[in-house]
Amino acid sequence: MGIPEDITMFEQRLNELIIKYEQYFVGIEKREPLKLLDRVERMSRQYQPVQIVNTMMKFRYNSLIAKLNTYKQYWCRITRLIEEGKYSRDRFKMEMRQNTNLREQTVDERGGANSDLERLYQQYIEARKACNLSTRNITPEKIAAAIERQKPAIIRKYHCAKIEFKVVIEDGAPKIKVRPGVQ
Repeated sequence: MGIPEDITMFEQRLNELIIKYEQYFVGIEKREPLKLLDRVERMSRQYQPVQIVNTMMKFRYNSLIAKLNTYKQYWCRITRLIEEGKYSRDRFKMEMRQNTNLREQTVDERGGANSDLERLYQQYIEARKACNLSTRNITPEKIAAAIERQKPAIIRKYHCAKIEFKVVIEDGAPKIKVRPGVQ
């Protein structure tokens, strides 16, 4: 193969490596693509000792080398953040587990209406965050007041003594739905 074909192959492998790393960071790939990285690094060193006469090929080769080095720094930084537990994707998963554990503990510690209200509040807040909506003005007291205002009308409508509340997302917005409870 000649220099132009090798540089084209190097560019293709580099683009493939970029995609594999992004898939790794998102969680699609379970392992870091180290073999492909090694192959791309070997291809990058192939023409370092050689004088490339064609100016266009030399520029393209040097641009690809610079792109590889920039991405390697980025990948090292993200990998270090993952190892330290500071990467946003991993932090999000950790916080979700911690919130679930805390919620289970509060339900165990407290019983009755307060725990149901707290559970409903937490689900509503999580749903708003999932929809990228603000949670700043929402408090457990506001949700409790809204439920207490509507509870008598709901009990009359469904002709039951107990009702259950459930958080659902409809049309990109979280809503609290009501259904008759088991007596």
